[in-house]
Amino acid sequence: MITTVTLNPAIDKTVEINSFAVNSVNRISSVRLDVGGKGINVSKVLLNLDGRSRAVGILAGKAGEYIRQYLDEAGIENDFIFVPGETRTNLKVVDQTKHTNTDINEIGLEVTAGDMERVKEKVLRDLDAHSVVVFSGSVPRNVNADVYRQWIEAVNKAGARTILDADGELFKQGIEAGPYLIKPNIHELENWLDRKINTMPEIAATARRLMQQYGIAVVVVSLGEKGALFVNQDGAIWAHGICVEVKSTVGAGDSMVAALAYALDAGYSWEKAISLAVAAGTANVMTAGTEPSSLAAVQELEKQVTWEYLLDDTKIEVGM
Repeated sequence: MITTVTLNPAIDKTVEINSFAVNSVNRISSVRLDVGGKGINVSKVLLNLDGRSRAVGILAGKAGEYIRQYLDEAGIENDFIFVPGETRTNLKVVDQTKHTNTDINEIGLEVTAGDMERVKEKVLRDLDAHSVVVFSGSVPRNVNADVYRQWIEAVNKAGARTILDADGELFKQGIEAGPYLIKPNIHELENWLDRKINTMPEIAATARRLMQQYGIAVVVVSLGEKGALFVNQDGAIWAHGICVEVKSTVGAGDSMVAALAYALDAGYSWEKAISLAVAAGTANVMTAGTEPSSLAAVQELEKQVTWEYLLDDTKIEVGM
């Protein structure tokens, strides 16, 4: 069973504004609302991959009720706690003319230590060696940045496998617990290193350093249109990006995480997991907002995924 953890969910409001300009009046050409938060996005994609998940986390107010109703109607098992206040709304501005995506995110709720303990109990419920737990996204503003580290340690003790997809201090502290798999993007990896990364071998070397230092089994680094680098104990594979029409990049990383969790849960081979992850991430950018793509679209893109084993002397410029 896959459990997704969303401690700071949101309703994502995506608006399209052609030639978006700051300090000016902008006219919206289209608008859509999606239930969001990185963990919830993972559960949505898992559903479209014909997978099952249990979504847990924190909700509040009318927006929280809207999210719970959506999950119930979609058939996604969920077990959120409700707290006082209102779940946040995030604004996504898509400019098809300039090909830009701008996120304006609210900071979210404040919660108590008791609230967090209630969620933790739900996360740890009925875990075993076949369980996969996904920790992704931001946390409530008054929650310490070591929360993922503490919870990953607890899940590890239960024998389950953990996936971490976070940035900043949440990433820096979370990796110390030795999650099974991490999925930073190139910019998040550079932030951890505090320097620019220019070549694929540098990414691979950094991934191996993370694996050796913290006991991480798999590192997946997403590279936008250049694809992704997948590193495990057997080596590094660069999966090339697929050229498609991009409608929105929001949630592409979540789709990759969902595919990786699905592959872990299903016991897929390394190569099949890579193909599914790249296809799912690519399919996501072809849809509006955070709407997950169809299984048929993902399966068709899987046929187009190509990769190569990365050799130490492969001096490919990242150029992100």
